[in-house]
Amino acid sequence: MTPTVQRRRIEILVDQPLVRPILEVVRDVGVKGYTLLPTLGGHGDSGAWSDDMVSGAQQKVLFLAVMSEARAGSLIDRLTPILESHGLVLLSSAVDVVRAEKYD
Repeated sequence: MTPTVQRRRIEILVDQPLVRPILEVVRDVGVKGYTLLPTLGGHGDSGAWSDDMVSGAQQKVLFLAVMSEARAGSLIDRLTPILESHGLVLLSSAVDVVRAEKYD
């Protein structure tokens, strides 16, 4: 079996207008790679939402990255104070990766 190493997978659901400030924090903590995924819609505490709004103000983006435990901890620490005020959903989970050097 191919050897794997454990890393952290971070997912952040963020309103489109807030993506840039979130990416500044991501860069500040040294995350080198990430993916931004469009979303179609969903349902949460505030009710249903979808990306078909004219202004795009309610459009949401899913940020996805895999990184070291230390880097994930730094990112979570930096984002925790704004989770509630900015309506962010942040998920952190352990993942096993091949080619661990790509996810430091």
